[in-house]
Amino acid sequence: MTAGSFESDTGGYDPQPPRPTGLLDVLSVAAVVVDAAGRVVFWTPQAEELFGYTAEEALGTHAARLFIHADQLPAVVQLFTEVLETGRSWAGTFPVRHKDGSTRLTEFRNMRLLDDLGDVYALGIAADHSLLQRVETDLALCERLISQSPIGLALLDPELRYLLVNPALERIDATPAEDHVGRRLRETLPLPDIDTIESALRQVLTTGTPLLDQYHVGRPPADPEHEHAWSLSFYRLEDPGGRVLGAAISFVDVTERHRAAAEADRARRRLALIADASTRVGTTLEVERTARELADVATPELADVVAVDVLDSALACRRMREPDNGPELFRALALKAAYPSVALRAADPPGDLAAYDGDRLVTLCVHTARPVLVRHVGERDLPRIARDEEATSLLARAGVHSYLAVPLIAHGEVLGALDLKRTRNPVPFDEDDVVLASELASRAAVAIDNARWFQSVRNTALTLQRSLLPDHPPHHTGLELAYRYQPAQATSEVGGDWYDVIPLEDDETALVVGDVMGNGIDAAATMGRLRTATCAYADLNLDPGTVLQHLDKITCDLEHYIVTCLYAVYDPRSQHCHIANAGHMPPALARPGRPPKLLDLPAGGPLGVGGIPFGTTTVDLGPGDLLVLYTDGLVETRHHSIDDRLDVLLGFLDEPGRPLEETCDLLLYGLRHPDDHDDVALLVARVL
Repeated sequence: MTAGSFESDTGGYDPQPPRPTGLLDVLSVAAVVVDAAGRVVFWTPQAEELFGYTAEEALGTHAARLFIHADQLPAVVQLFTEVLETGRSWAGTFPVRHKDGSTRLTEFRNMRLLDDLGDVYALGIAADHSLLQRVETDLALCERLISQSPIGLALLDPELRYLLVNPALERIDATPAEDHVGRRLRETLPLPDIDTIESALRQVLTTGTPLLDQYHVGRPPADPEHEHAWSLSFYRLEDPGGRVLGAAISFVDVTERHRAAAEADRARRRLALIADASTRVGTTLEVERTARELADVATPELADVVAVDVLDSALACRRMREPDNGPELFRALALKAAYPSVALRAADPPGDLAAYDGDRLVTLCVHTARPVLVRHVGERDLPRIARDEEATSLLARAGVHSYLAVPLIAHGEVLGALDLKRTRNPVPFDEDDVVLASELASRAAVAIDNARWFQSVRNTALTLQRSLLPDHPPHHTGLELAYRYQPAQATSEVGGDWYDVIPLEDDETALVVGDVMGNGIDAAATMGRLRTATCAYADLNLDPGTVLQHLDKITCDLEHYIVTCLYAVYDPRSQHCHIANAGHMPPALARPGRPPKLLDLPAGGPLGVGGIPFGTTTVDLGPGDLLVLYTDGLVETRHHSIDDRLDVLLGFLDEPGRPLEETCDLLLYGLRHPDDHDDVALLVARVL
């Protein structure tokens, strides 16, 4: 081995000086030994660094001459003598003269040494006072920072076992500091993603790269009922020599920020739900559909199981009696669950009637016109929610743990209730949910109220119109007849379309189809007046054009009504059909062996315009010929041209020998759409 080199046991070569590895190295503690005569006999490299003298300069020299100022020499000699004679150590701060002539405060620890021969020596351990003071301050500051910090701190060894925790972390996981030491993270840390945290720490230990502001949520043992959030930061700890000591974790409680963010997100979702409801609830004037739309919007954002029940008296537009403690009759309109659940079997199926006693919560809701909230449903609550014992058992099996019913109120009248249950959603209903449910119920109640009154008026108009139309016309010579009336299927009210078959003298038959423009009871009543007038003029045996002229005068006397009408008279003896048209759709004629066609008639003006003559056209009809009279609701749509639709109509008449009832159904189902906004009158006649 050459001088100045060091061969390690493994054969490696390390030319670098050793790096500081501990507190003594940081402080650069010097050791000096003085014999009984006061001469320096041992001198460490740290002493050379502290005092400035090399070992050659210091060894054998009186220590007092090297370090001590003349005015302090008596005191030093006295201390030195006491240490050697009594063996008592001395410690303190003393001004020492450096080789460069400066004076430096030095921290000393002096003690007596005895060798195996009985000779006495003095050992002096020294460190720079300012450096020692700075280290002490740093240590005290670190200790205070750790112990008084509101941030939870933990030091872990390389195996991720606790070495130290501060009081803040004790409060977080409700475990005393001494009970942490030696335990692993997963034994005390109350976070569900502990595997992720341990993996991150191992990555930090391996790479040395810190991971900062890692967001984690859990329920601490000190507050298991509420969710807390922490921002965790991980970093590796090393000694001055670079040896890995372990890892540190800091816990910053960000629960308030987490809750504020969650509440803001919840508020955004609630506003989005209300906005969604404004576009999705009340799209039609149908009570049942409106109720289904409300249930769809409320599931699953607001509840796992939603039911909409309306008082039967409200549906019938009967005034509700004064609230009492008696039962109420509800009609179930909608039922929706966020997922398959036995709770659906506990509810009344849509369309069913159910009587609920006065002690039921849904009955209490409509009687008081106030929401009923049961945050935590217990065994005593379920019988007041369910309709019977079987339903109570089903709700228990479904896990119903929270319940809310809010009234459906429109224009001060309670129409029914929105019934909400939570099963899989673990969060109970709260006051914010009451506000949201009430807002949804209020919007839906107005739509339901509009729909029920519309349906009431529509039913009245429909009943009136059907009563004004012929029921079963008697047999007519030479003709086979079929007819249909179909009200608008979407949103519009009943219109003024009508058909009629009128027996005349000499076995003739008048065929009439008309359309009063407008809708509702007024249109139906006007239609009835015109139908009665048409029957009266038909009895006068007038030609069709003259009949329309008389009807035109009557219509002019009616306010704001325009009417189209087609009037035809068939004579079985001559097999002639005389037709007059007042602005109506042309009739279709289908003959065996020939393509169907539209009759080319003078259109004339609508009834009610006044002063327009109406001509009469004669058409020859043979056996098997099919004449189709209809109103514009059969062929007009908002998305197709009238010519295209008339071509479709003729396409359905390619087999004039088809049974007439089948022909009527084919035309209605082939040409009509569920969203059509007009009613239809259809009259089909075949020549025998």
